[in-house]
Amino acid sequence: MQEVITALNEAQQEAVKHIDGPLLILAGAGSGKTKTLTTRLAYLIAEVGIDPLNTLTLTFTNKAAAEMRERASKLIPTNASLPLLCTFHKFGLLFLKFHIEKLGRKNNFVIIDSDDRKRILKRIAKLHSIDLNIAFIASEISKYKNTLLTADEILQKAELPDYRKIAKIYKDYETEITENNLVDFDDLLMLTYQILEKDKTLRKETSERYQYIMVDEYQDTNELQFKLLELLASEHNNLCVVGDDDQSIYGWRGANIRNILEFSNYFQGTKTVKLETNYRSTSPILKAANELIEHNSQRIGKKLTSFKGEGESVKLLHALDESLEAKSIAREVQSLLDKGVSSDEIAVLYRINALSRSLEEGFTKEGLPFKLLGGMRFYDRAEIKDMISYFRVLANPNDDFSLERIINKPKRAIGKVTVDKLKKAAYEQNTSIFNFIKTHDVNSILSKKASTSVSKLVEHIELLQQELSHSLHNFIELFEETIGLKNYYASMVDGTERVQNIDEFIGFFREAIIKTPNLSLDLFLNEISLQSDQDNIEENAITIMSIHASKGLEFEHLYVIGLEEEFFPLLGEGTNIEEERRLGYVAITRAKSDLTLCYVDSRFYKGQRKRIDKSRFLGEAGLIQGEALKLSKAPSYKIGDLVKHKIFGIGRVQAVNKSGKEYKLKINFGGSKREILSSFVQSV
Repeated sequence: MQEVITALNEAQQEAVKHIDGPLLILAGAGSGKTKTLTTRLAYLIAEVGIDPLNTLTLTFTNKAAAEMRERASKLIPTNASLPLLCTFHKFGLLFLKFHIEKLGRKNNFVIIDSDDRKRILKRIAKLHSIDLNIAFIASEISKYKNTLLTADEILQKAELPDYRKIAKIYKDYETEITENNLVDFDDLLMLTYQILEKDKTLRKETSERYQYIMVDEYQDTNELQFKLLELLASEHNNLCVVGDDDQSIYGWRGANIRNILEFSNYFQGTKTVKLETNYRSTSPILKAANELIEHNSQRIGKKLTSFKGEGESVKLLHALDESLEAKSIAREVQSLLDKGVSSDEIAVLYRINALSRSLEEGFTKEGLPFKLLGGMRFYDRAEIKDMISYFRVLANPNDDFSLERIINKPKRAIGKVTVDKLKKAAYEQNTSIFNFIKTHDVNSILSKKASTSVSKLVEHIELLQQELSHSLHNFIELFEETIGLKNYYASMVDGTERVQNIDEFIGFFREAIIKTPNLSLDLFLNEISLQSDQDNIEENAITIMSIHASKGLEFEHLYVIGLEEEFFPLLGEGTNIEEERRLGYVAITRAKSDLTLCYVDSRFYKGQRKRIDKSRFLGEAGLIQGEALKLSKAPSYKIGDLVKHKIFGIGRVQAVNKSGKEYKLKINFGGSKREILSSFVQSV
């Protein structure tokens, strides 16, 4: 054990040997946080003599838990009990199996997955005749549970009709799953918190059992997880958290950066240890990362230094457009492969998923094997498959397979029963579904509403076919105006991203029209088929992924594309520029020795080619001299955030405006709207 500790650097040893009281380990990228955390756990057990059963180590993923369990097991005595090392939700499950009866529930509860939950919500919404996107309803209810808001509280506070509707569904949903002894993923923590919060005796017993608590990736914790940790550590305050405020990139899914920024305020007597020696990247890469992140105001502050030392300068790749960008990267990657570099050591990152299309096309043309990690290939995405299916029906109305996919997208009250009737009738007449609708009186087999809907769809298809014969340019404008596919997807939880993907597809179509004057829809679809049907070689392939998906990974040769304003950083309403900058920091620190940041002069944006400015991040990182913008002080809150005021209680942010050196928030407190300076509220 002593040899293991001696091998650690000074800061790591300081963290490992801290025993009692709250400890914040501020672990920079590549600074050996997992090694430090597992060594501290082993130190408590093997050196200090703490019973492993009195420790609790919490992570966010089963993979991280398994890795840490394996590392720790090699360091602790073989005859020792196994410490509890698991995810937050696994801990909740174990706790509820013993204590859920305190809520009047039986411990033979069944955990439902996200699909089960959506099915229940869909049924309840139908009973209430509420036509809201089910994924959106599920997402909102998840947010409510993770901020400990009940359906009744939402009903009292909600101003907009849609949120009142969701609150009604939420109330019925809770009743149904409780009566059927079901538990959803969010309940694993919410119910655990409710039990501990109400039962002081059990809370004391539980806290005294887990005398030493450690948490990995603490910057990703939400409000509920923070409150749960407060209760678990209430008897001793021996809470050690490891995280990096500069890598907090999940605010959009509930992570509260204030949990780590204000840890020492929440837990008195906190010892803070900064791990600033980076074992992954060379000095030029870390210099760019350090200079970029220093422009954030919401951070504790640290500066990474390289253990590896000097290396190649960070390179910039400038191209006229995304096609040339992809082509240049593909050629450079081929050159690396020719030199014997393993494809597993090469990766390309992007901020927006829609940017993967040009990369996929460029790599396919060059014959480079690639894998899309943590996401779907562009042409496999539902909204793109829908666009392609519409185009296929327009090119060949007798394509029943494609027609079935889009017959009720957007929703036209054409359900499975209607489709089955049409298929049966068309089969009996030995014709296609489209031709049957066009040439027969469907009123005889369908309801009046369904009959009107399918007839209208045929009219739209014929109208678009007529326009196709005249002008491809005008056709695409008429397509959205007639079909409304973007509006359909815009209402979903991830609607912004889906609309961006559709815009990328439309832009690609427009570009194809320009490049090929005599382009036909058939020819365009054939070209797409060559792209979308390529075999995806999983082994020995270059990795293409979003920056979010890359967190925790590292690559010898790394390219980051789309370093332009409005693409990276994203701009506009609801954007947190500091979180965008943290994403930039995460992207840069994935590189070990060779980093290339790419930007173009023009890119498709909202379906149109547009000239764009290079990203402010290039200047802020010191890579383009004299072009860094003024220090950005971003608002801590965005529209839709729930906040708490010491007098007015909980409200939802409706507007964010600059006011001198601060930000003024327009907040709806249960129907009463007030303008409050941001420093007078806190996130919930």
